[in-house]
Amino acid sequence: MRIILFPFRMIFGLIRFILAATGRLIGFLIGTVLMIAGLVLTVTVVGAVVGIPLLIAGFVMVVAALFR
Repeated sequence: MRIILFPFRMIFGLIRFILAATGRLIGFLIGTVLMIAGLVLTVTVVGAVVGIPLLIAGFVMVVAALFR
């Protein structure tokens, strides 16, 4: 089970590191940019494979910046 969840732990660890290093405002801005980039990539069918995880990571960053 730990091996399956390892990529998610790494992503959330990276998000936590970025927020701790840059602060809430920069984390919010980076999250918003990631969400926009994910949305643009998701519009193209081929880019949806990369766009959806970018969109989710951006959303998690925005929520973490707002509620942390």
